[in-house]
Amino acid sequence: MTEALKPSAEILYQEEIEHLKAWDQANKHRIPNSWELSPQAVVTLIIGGEVNGQNISRKYYGADREVQVAVATLTTDRALLLYGPPGTGKSTLSELLAAGISGNSQLIVQGTAGISEEKVLYEWDYAHRLSKGTDVEALVKTPIFRAMEDGKIARVEELTRIPSDVQDALITILSEKMMPIPELNSVVMANQGFSIIATANDKDKGVNDLSKALSRRFNTVRLELPTDMDTEIEIVKSKVLKSAEASDIPLPKNSVDEIKRVVNIFRELRSGEAGTEKVEKPSATMSPAEAISVVNQAINMAAYFGDGSNEIEASHIANGLEGVVVKEAEDREVFRNYVDRVLKTRAKDRDLEEALRAIV
Repeated sequence: MTEALKPSAEILYQEEIEHLKAWDQANKHRIPNSWELSPQAVVTLIIGGEVNGQNISRKYYGADREVQVAVATLTTDRALLLYGPPGTGKSTLSELLAAGISGNSQLIVQGTAGISEEKVLYEWDYAHRLSKGTDVEALVKTPIFRAMEDGKIARVEELTRIPSDVQDALITILSEKMMPIPELNSVVMANQGFSIIATANDKDKGVNDLSKALSRRFNTVRLELPTDMDTEIEIVKSKVLKSAEASDIPLPKNSVDEIKRVVNIFRELRSGEAGTEKVEKPSATMSPAEAISVVNQAINMAAYFGDGSNEIEASHIANGLEGVVVKEAEDREVFRNYVDRVLKTRAKDRDLEEALRAIV
């Protein structure tokens, strides 16, 4: 039997969720209507901790306060907007919140520039309408429609990618907790437990900014990139370890050292500072998500194309870095300057400098 490439959070962490349910019951924690877990248990599911002798793994590495504010928002009738730079875990946090609250993180609308209002609200089975007329059975329910009916959390990814007129279709849902269906002369009323968690990327600012009417209906929690290196290393390390375990690939002996090196390079390019040296910033996103991608690729290169030493080679890191950093034509010169002015001067990075020089 094949396994899902990426199981949903409610499946992946089912054992922990059941343990937290038992904890809620034993301690008579207050649980909002239609929630699977108490707010306290949802926060613990996400940031981790020890509960009745069992360790609950940490799954999100942002500030604990952000998680608490997000959960508190969803106990009210307000929708939640997770906003910030790429790679800050907005989608991960959204999925974990939906899994802990609703037991279902898969009611998702993926925002794109071409999405229509019908994909957000409801569609029609036109074959049914032609043969039997316009009735309830002809409705094709979207994830938001099903979330309203079932009292669940709906997730809207990349809200600011959605055209403004389609965004505003959410206003009635968020303010009145209902969705009109004029074709049937009826409405869908949201049941208790329904809410929307949206994510938006601050690099998309100006693409399709939220109207004031819509933005007022969200509580916004801003997620930031890690401020300290240790936290960023821990994020990358935990994700890389899970990926290697899922792929049944042995972790190279020098993987931790290479993670530290990649994270340091990312932080220098992102900040424009390498010690006392000022460096140009590339146009590419230099977040933990991209660092994870570079290290994962290097681990797979070592496993399938290495020399048998079970170690990541400088060339494995170099290939991934070049692919992430050089997104625009001008990025290549920016990266060359960084290699010449920074990596070349550090003895510990001389092997990487030589590997990069061959490709950039």
